[in-house]
Amino acid sequence: MSTLHLVLAVTFGVLNLGSGIGAIVRLPQILPLMDGARVPHSMLVFPIGVLKAVGGVGLLAGLAFAPVGTAAAAGLVLFWTCAVHTHILADYWPKETILTFTFLASSVAILALDLAA
Repeated sequence: MSTLHLVLAVTFGVLNLGSGIGAIVRLPQILPLMDGARVPHSMLVFPIGVLKAVGGVGLLAGLAFAPVGTAAAAGLVLFWTCAVHTHILADYWPKETILTFTFLASSVAILALDLAA
């Protein structure tokens, strides 16, 4: 495992976990973004929060057991691709959207590094 892979997996594992926990506890800052993207608040805990949290834990667990990390990275690529698609459908581009692309790019990079190892 390269240093880049380690840094990306730890950093974005923790960030995805934190983002998932924030969604699960329904942070007030998230609700206007959900409204703008036309996503029902009922989806905030499950599937959104749970999938992000599980993906983050999976990236961290993948440091010890590589196939778990690969599966988590693949799942996060799918999740964040769906998030981008949701923004496209809603034609909603707040400044926070850059985080969606950052999470997607990091998931793709981690998956690529996993598959290359």
